[in-house]
Amino acid sequence: MANSSECMRKNIVLIEDEPDIAELISMHLEKAGYGVTVFSNGAGFLQFMEANTPDLVLLDLMLPDIDGLEICKNMRKRSELSAMPIIIVTAKNKERDKVLGLELGADDYMTKPFSPKELVARVKAIFRRQMSAEQEADCIDVGGVLLLDLAKHELTVRNTRIELTYTEFKILELLAEKKGWVFSREKILHQIWGEGKTVIDRTVDVHIRHLREKLGADARFIRNIRGVGYKLEEF
Repeated sequence: MANSSECMRKNIVLIEDEPDIAELISMHLEKAGYGVTVFSNGAGFLQFMEANTPDLVLLDLMLPDIDGLEICKNMRKRSELSAMPIIIVTAKNKERDKVLGLELGADDYMTKPFSPKELVARVKAIFRRQMSAEQEADCIDVGGVLLLDLAKHELTVRNTRIELTYTEFKILELLAEKKGWVFSREKILHQIWGEGKTVIDRTVDVHIRHLREKLGADARFIRNIRGVGYKLEEF
């Protein structure tokens, strides 16, 4: 069983319309010490979110009433939900589906059938990274232009708050910690998702593109070194 200080206070919402799968996932998450709330449709989940803020959302895409991708997109448009971790769990296994899910703001993407133990491991990894960030230095100042508040997971660019997803923030944090260093896609995947995860290389490109869009003119400081990877330029 997971350490209670790591996960007992964490609450997870699962949106899954197949009862057997929902029961299996819930059983493994609860065994690991998490609180789990299950919804079989998108409408019930959205109503729940009006008054509640879970720590992580597991989202099926093929729901009976609302497309899961629409739910993901709408969550990312709300400032209070923009950084909430979202893991898509779906039978859609084509690369274009994975890329679209990531483009709309998901932090991770798992295709059915999958091991419930692997899902629990990915959930734990996200919460460990959050806890680690809270214990690190309060902020990273990049040339007086970018300010990353690690405890709050907030980015300020030239005194303007920029909303980032959890994964976008972690990638920028990685690049900012070692300005001028070039990180390969494989290195970024390892640092953010850990070893043994089935994550496509394009995942990094999708999140980097989102970062650049949100940084606007200051996106020029994130350089793509052809054939190698990415780095954050010295300011």
